[in-house]
Amino acid sequence: MSRWGLTSADPTPDQPQENPRHSQDALQRQKRNWVWNQFFVLEEYTGTEPLYVGKLHSDVDKGEGKVRYVLTGEGASSIFTIDENTGDIHATKRLDREEQGYYTLRAQAVDRDTSRPVEGESEFIVKVQDINDNEPKFLDGPYTSGVPEMSPLGTTVAQVTATDADDPTYGNSARVVYSITHGHPYFSVEPKTGIIRTALPNMDRETRDQYVLVIQAKDMVGQMGGLSGSTSVTVTLTDVNDNPPRFSRKSYQYSVLESLPVSAVVARLKAADADIGSNAEMDYCIIDGDAPGVFNITTDEETQEGVIVLQRPLDYETKSSFSLKIEATNRNIDPQFLTFGPFSDTAVVKVFVEDVNEPPVFSALVSKMVVSEAARVGSVIGAVSARDPDSSGSAIRYSIDRNTDLERFFNVDALSGVISTAKPLDREVNSVHNITIFATENQDPSQVGRGIALITVMDINDNAPVFAIEYETLLCENAAPGQVIQTVSAVDKDQPPSGHRFFFSLALSALNNSNFTLRDNKDNTASVLTARSGFRRQVQSLYRLPVLIVDSGSPALSSTNTLSVRVCDCDADGLPQACGAVAFSLPAGLSTGALLAVLACIITLLVLMLLIVAMQRRRKVPLFLEDERDVRENIVQYDDEGGGEEDTEAFDMAALRNLNVIRDSKVQNVTPESPSVNPYSASARTSYKTLPDNIFEEFIWDRLKVTDADPSAPPYDSLQTYVFEGNGSLAGSLSSLESPRSDSEQSYDYLSNCGPRFKRLADLYGSLDGSSVFS
Repeated sequence: MSRWGLTSADPTPDQPQENPRHSQDALQRQKRNWVWNQFFVLEEYTGTEPLYVGKLHSDVDKGEGKVRYVLTGEGASSIFTIDENTGDIHATKRLDREEQGYYTLRAQAVDRDTSRPVEGESEFIVKVQDINDNEPKFLDGPYTSGVPEMSPLGTTVAQVTATDADDPTYGNSARVVYSITHGHPYFSVEPKTGIIRTALPNMDRETRDQYVLVIQAKDMVGQMGGLSGSTSVTVTLTDVNDNPPRFSRKSYQYSVLESLPVSAVVARLKAADADIGSNAEMDYCIIDGDAPGVFNITTDEETQEGVIVLQRPLDYETKSSFSLKIEATNRNIDPQFLTFGPFSDTAVVKVFVEDVNEPPVFSALVSKMVVSEAARVGSVIGAVSARDPDSSGSAIRYSIDRNTDLERFFNVDALSGVISTAKPLDREVNSVHNITIFATENQDPSQVGRGIALITVMDINDNAPVFAIEYETLLCENAAPGQVIQTVSAVDKDQPPSGHRFFFSLALSALNNSNFTLRDNKDNTASVLTARSGFRRQVQSLYRLPVLIVDSGSPALSSTNTLSVRVCDCDADGLPQACGAVAFSLPAGLSTGALLAVLACIITLLVLMLLIVAMQRRRKVPLFLEDERDVRENIVQYDDEGGGEEDTEAFDMAALRNLNVIRDSKVQNVTPESPSVNPYSASARTSYKTLPDNIFEEFIWDRLKVTDADPSAPPYDSLQTYVFEGNGSLAGSLSSLESPRSDSEQSYDYLSNCGPRFKRLADLYGSLDGSSVFS
């Protein structure tokens, strides 16, 4: 059995206590006489030598040097070192309790030779002892706060809090007291709590609205040697409604022109209020004046000004000055400050009207007049009157705004204002004329007044009645006598005061007809009735009945309107089935077969005509462009490929298929059994003078010679694809890819003189002797 021993460098170490970790081991090892768990070391040690912390010792160590002490755990070797022979522990670095307050280490005694433990591992703590090395700090500073003005003494403003990083459980290093270093005598602070209060009553915001306080926090309970920190507190006095509105003057004077329009601003005035925000809001009103209803006053919510607005037109000649009494009252009154009142003020406002040269004024803005549409040209309709409202009383000249009388139906006398007709009037065209009359001052033509003449044209009976609509009357062949076949009505453009009354009758030419009669229904309608039966379409299919219509005007006007009646074949219900003349019957001698033959001939002729037109449209434009057509610098693309002999669209097939024509008795027929001659094969590459075997080959041969010999023929440097190529073609292959070499004397040396754009062609063809473009 063995035991550990402890010698601490702290002069006042804590009493040793049993380590719970080793409690079970302590029950078994009864001879251990010392159990420890803690060392102390002072923070911020500034000495040059390592700081001695304490000593470890084991009963096994007899001083013979056979025991070696080992230290592990937090900071072992880096911060704390142990003398392996003596067990002395030293701190090699400055320690800061605020960074780490304690370190947990483990100690063990081992045999120096075998390194086997001779004592079980034990854990202990090195606690860093605090010193006053941190000043108090206001973590939330600087502070801002507000307190209402006029607050009583001791009103709470704000609370500040300072923290000290030192150990609050050890000494007074973290015990802080507060004091105010700047802000006397307006505010005070409680030393222990840091609560700031007002030190003076009734502080006025309008005198001073902001204070900056400096609060100090000092540790060591404020004793000598303590550390301190400070912060600023900005205190703003908030406004209360403790100031009534006051006008700067008791009387105001303003001048306005009499031409000022209604709703225009006459004047602005403001009552001064030292308060701000809602406490400075006020309402203005007119409490007295000599012209009620002429002016009104409102509050401008942004500027809190009283805005006087004109509500009625001004007239210098009628009244040239006005007197108003204006009152301004605070909108939000605080009852606790009523003793500071009254919270309203009044002022007198004088408004003077200045004279301006006004345009003439009509006695009536709208003059209503009536004229008959039968009035002769020059007839007087009425008169308008205007006057100069100014004291000068200038003479007036009248005229008509021709934009309102484009057709110049009326004239106005320039001096008297009498309006007369200038053209005949027609109520049915325009029943009301709305014209504008100008009244111009002679002294100042720029002053023009405007009035309206509303002229109503009275109706006369100058239009005869006519049928209301275009009637279509159908009469059944089996109609009985006295049957109503049509009811007619009439319209009249005139508008008599008592309404229309029309009279219907048959015209004189139809009074004695035996077919129809007319009955006036006395309600502005008339009924047409049959006078007999036995109507037949074969005899007469259409009847025209003249109807006379007379109106009730004075003098009465009439018109004759024709009613057309068609005879129809009707069914048993009286519904028309066929109307008008009976269709013409075929002669008895013409049979149906003959008609079909004639129709077949007509159709045949039409088909022939369509074929002729189709053949004409099938003619195509030549495949090759004219030599004189310039198509240089164009890309010509041929995407079509011949479809053999089934392709009948590209050429005139009749000419190409005529292979039996013998030219100079040297052309033989080509049959499917005989092989096609390929003039472009290797064995047949001859000069252009070789005679082709058939007409088709001769055509292609000639076109090839022209194209091959002409360097300006389009397209340039491209493959020319000919149609009539494909399987089974009697003409053989026509591909330009198998064109023969040219034995012509064509020279391409001139390409070298055509400039840099033709350099590539000159390199390809200019140096070849006796070669064509197909080489």
